[in-house]
Amino acid sequence: MKIKFIILLGFSLFINLYSQYKPSNYYLINDNNSLSKGNQIVDETPAGNSISDIVTIGDTVWLGTGKGLSVSYNNGESWKNYFRDSNFGTESISAIAYYKGTIATSTAHSVNKNGEDLPEGSGLRISTDNGVNWIKIDQPLDDQNDTIVVYGINKLRALPVTVAVQNLIYDITFTPNTIWIASFAGGLRKVNLDSLLANPKMKWERVVLPPDRLDSIKQTDTLNFCIQPVGGKFCSDNNLNYRLFSVLALNDSTIIAGSAGGINKSTDNGKSWVKYTHSNQLYPISGNFVVSLGFNKNTNTIWSATWRAEGQNESYGVSYSTNEGSSWQTTLDGEKVHNFGFDDGNSKPYTVIAVSDNGAFRNDPNSSQQLGNVWKNATNIIDSNTKIKLTANIFYSAAIHNKYIYLGSTDGLARLIQAQSYQNWDGEGWKVYSASQKVKSKNDTYCYPNPFSPKTDKLKLKYTTGGKQASVTIRIFNFSMEPVKTLIQNAPRGSVINAIDQFNQANEGVIDYWDGTDDKNVIVPNGVYFYSIEIDSSDPIFGKIIVLQ
Repeated sequence: MKIKFIILLGFSLFINLYSQYKPSNYYLINDNNSLSKGNQIVDETPAGNSISDIVTIGDTVWLGTGKGLSVSYNNGESWKNYFRDSNFGTESISAIAYYKGTIATSTAHSVNKNGEDLPEGSGLRISTDNGVNWIKIDQPLDDQNDTIVVYGINKLRALPVTVAVQNLIYDITFTPNTIWIASFAGGLRKVNLDSLLANPKMKWERVVLPPDRLDSIKQTDTLNFCIQPVGGKFCSDNNLNYRLFSVLALNDSTIIAGSAGGINKSTDNGKSWVKYTHSNQLYPISGNFVVSLGFNKNTNTIWSATWRAEGQNESYGVSYSTNEGSSWQTTLDGEKVHNFGFDDGNSKPYTVIAVSDNGAFRNDPNSSQQLGNVWKNATNIIDSNTKIKLTANIFYSAAIHNKYIYLGSTDGLARLIQAQSYQNWDGEGWKVYSASQKVKSKNDTYCYPNPFSPKTDKLKLKYTTGGKQASVTIRIFNFSMEPVKTLIQNAPRGSVINAIDQFNQANEGVIDYWDGTDDKNVIVPNGVYFYSIEIDSSDPIFGKIIVLQ
């Protein structure tokens, strides 16, 4: 499989292999989009609309977005955003992990190399005091002479990873006093946490996994292979199993790591490993490309998002195991699942949420087929107060805490307060968080995401009627100013009776949508387009759109 990175992190794409796994577009929140509560400034929404990761600890919700880290200490009622914070700057967040009071995040951005945008890892930010203070950790790299790794009785050749380009951290986990990271170029690495916090320049240990041609390794084996993800001048070995995307600790000594070559498990803290693939078990995983791993501690079940890699018989879906990997069952056949969420209580221990390219699926906790055969997709997610609709089909993250369900998409965050029945998607109503710039006057408008792809997004056109009801017409034009589509004509907008179109009373804004089609409902070609908004009898205001698929 040819691995090509195409990124848009808050920035552009993420990567082609993982772009389907991580967010594709991130949007800017205005620095003034905040509320004052006493002497504290808190934000109404998270920093960005593309949510890569969600972690809940009690009433605290941590979000990874394309515009940095966001946290709520009150179940999403208000937010603190670290965008442009001295510790985070404008970095995007690619992963979050929590362990016994320590929160760790990985960061990344894009760089232009020979006219192509590529992802570049910028390390980690770690806090031991709930986000008050942070320690910066540079992206773990090798020295040029780090060409040998000692593994038991073996000295194995290892390609030194000396640059951060195409080398970012996709997942983080903890075992007692050890932090583990998974990255594409850097592979699986670990370090003593106390030593790292005392010395952020501490060297990370490169963890040896089985090469593609072996299903297991131990330190007493006699081995001869190169530790590297892609073959080249250094060595001809081309190991999909060294292209890491996920890592998870099941307990103090059991680690599982997902790669482009399968699932690896160690029960001795990373000394020896066994590998599970689509072809080496009687009841195997659906595909070898493992983009995410999750563990439901209530049922002792490993969940994995397993995609087709190189094998013709592999398929997309979810693979789960109730015996720590000895055998697997599959569900959600054909779905490109990106992540999982589990009920962290014991009221409904079988609850699982799987988020995918086609929405967020929840298994029916009241079904007799408890573990994974009865699923319900969340549809028509509309904020019960503002009536703003979550237009995304692609979801990347999920979490459950008590009565709260959180879903992270390419279009914002959604929160559901579950009904006491805990059945399907029943609840007290959705809350949709959508970060956007403030519209300052009736002569001001903008659209987002921009550029946008009609295949994955709906374009939001934001403007204001000054808080009053008005008659609005919106038209789309091509670059030659020829009419393409009339979105609405003389439609009432802006008053409380049109709350379904009202973005937020505090911003006095209205949002309308364009799906990227013309008057014949055909998706328009790539290019530059313009839109006009006529409010009552005022002169039209214009904005520019870039369609890029």
